[in-house]
Amino acid sequence: MILASASPRRLQLLQELNINPTVLPTNIDETPLPDEKPTALVARLAKQKALACLETAHHELNSTALANQIVLAADTTVWFNNISLGKPSCPDDAAHMLRQLSGKTHYVSTGVYLLKLDTSGSIAAQKGFIETSKVTFYTLSTQEIECYVATGEPLDKAGAYGIQGYGRVLVQKIDGDFFTIVGLPVARLMREIHTLEQHVH
Repeated sequence: MILASASPRRLQLLQELNINPTVLPTNIDETPLPDEKPTALVARLAKQKALACLETAHHELNSTALANQIVLAADTTVWFNNISLGKPSCPDDAAHMLRQLSGKTHYVSTGVYLLKLDTSGSIAAQKGFIETSKVTFYTLSTQEIECYVATGEPLDKAGAYGIQGYGRVLVQKIDGDFFTIVGLPVARLMREIHTLEQHVH
């Protein structure tokens, strides 16, 4: 497998399933299009990342290394009121996002795109899917928000929190797959890979 992501969390989730992918992160413009819905955004970016990764792979790996591989790309967004909340630009921005989410339910969507390659490293089959989970926060006091922002964790996280870190203490309830929130819905992923491989044979 070739993983089109620099995310240590995605890599760890795969390694926990005894999958050790070749990591080839891609650099694409992740700016949302005008009026683009969050689910459409993650679907589009996951597909773009997969295709960009395949292009990089053709330059960096030999064709034998590409034969029969699966390219996996994913993109995750936290959204509220149909607006994607990216990574906060500064601590004040992080606190503002957390105040917005305090006591309310928001959504986390992960788009996944898979390319199944043939023996020559060309695309034999491809498939994308989106998983969305709902997350409800406790009502957060100003002090709780300030203490959490002070940990520095919210600054590199979409929606200003990391559910696998200190951010887990903000969460009252989850409806859906926990791993979708972390960034890779692994159970659905394994099923989709299985279907894709059957489709090719």
